[in-house]
Amino acid sequence: MIAVEVVLAWPDRVASRQLQLPETATVADAIAAAALAGSDLCPAVAVHGLLARPTQTLRDGDRVELLRPLLADPKDNRRRRARAGS
Repeated sequence: MIAVEVVLAWPDRVASRQLQLPETATVADAIAAAALAGSDLCPAVAVHGLLARPTQTLRDGDRVELLRPLLADPKDNRRRRARAGS
């Protein structure tokens, strides 16, 4: 068995689950086992901050991070700040 943490963060709160999974567990297995509300709305996932595929095999101590969709396009924000500063 391996110990894995699955995390989903919002601006004002964090949901987290500590799991014990088989050594063959994948990212998708961890997400399903954690059953965090809102995980179905996350378009991407990372393991220790690096983008991961659902089929990636996990290792003991991994932290699976569910990534929420961006609320604003960073490029648009940068353009808006540049226009306001000129």
